[in-house]
Amino acid sequence: MKSIIFSFLLAISPLAVIPNELTVTDQGKIVTTVTRDHYAVPFLDGPFIGKERLNLMFDTIEQKVSKSPVNAKLDDQGEIIKEEPGFTLDRQKFNVQFRKFFYHGEPTKIEVPKKPVYPRIDSELLADIREKKIGSYVTHFKPGNKERSHNIELASDAINNYVLFPGETFSFNKVVGKRTKEKGYMRAPVIVKGELAEDIGGGICQVSSTLYNAVNLVGIKIVERYSHSRSVPYVPPGRDATVSWYGPDFAFKNDYNQPILIRAKARNGKMMINIYSSETVEYKSS
Repeated sequence: MKSIIFSFLLAISPLAVIPNELTVTDQGKIVTTVTRDHYAVPFLDGPFIGKERLNLMFDTIEQKVSKSPVNAKLDDQGEIIKEEPGFTLDRQKFNVQFRKFFYHGEPTKIEVPKKPVYPRIDSELLADIREKKIGSYVTHFKPGNKERSHNIELASDAINNYVLFPGETFSFNKVVGKRTKEKGYMRAPVIVKGELAEDIGGGICQVSSTLYNAVNLVGIKIVERYSHSRSVPYVPPGRDATVSWYGPDFAFKNDYNQPILIRAKARNGKMMINIYSSETVEYKSS
């Protein structure tokens, strides 16, 4: 009789309810609110966490709370501007906290755990690789052509302060990116199949050609380089490097034992590129 009464009481007693809602915050501000049911996959012994949905949540939160690190760089006077570390979602810690909520119902509020992300180029490295000039080249352009001059300056700024580590390959198109009006590039003369025309970004081949001549070094291997279909006035015949977003690229590999630093500047009709590295830079042929 007692067992019957106990079974009856158990049947009518309310079961423990696990909270279904989790609030995720960053510095006290709500980043997102998620429900337990959304991530539950039914199984015989109880729900499991859906891995794909969980990873998608991690990606979404990471995009909202992360801050990219900023590399150290040189200003126009050659002084070092110090690097700035970034941070991103600590997935491992967040995963542990989320599973506690999912399986045990607590905590119901999580402050996003973060981990630091350090810049690849810090002040110490930059101070070392700015010491020795190993390459240099200068070309000239007509500053009166405002649109072309503007494009040259934009592309020059894009490659300035770029550091190429040993064994890595520099791609002009990848570093400069697509030349668009949204990025500030303007229509200017270009060479297409031996004929002069106008297009967005006209003039940037002078930047790639100047760079090609500046990296004419024993420890630099040219990976990809194409000449224009007609001669250009800013470099000797055969010393140009044409580039196009949907076509030719200019690429080279650093075979030195040290990183190299590209310093580029285009102002007042003068396009100048210097290549620097450490005092201990050397190239050993295999």
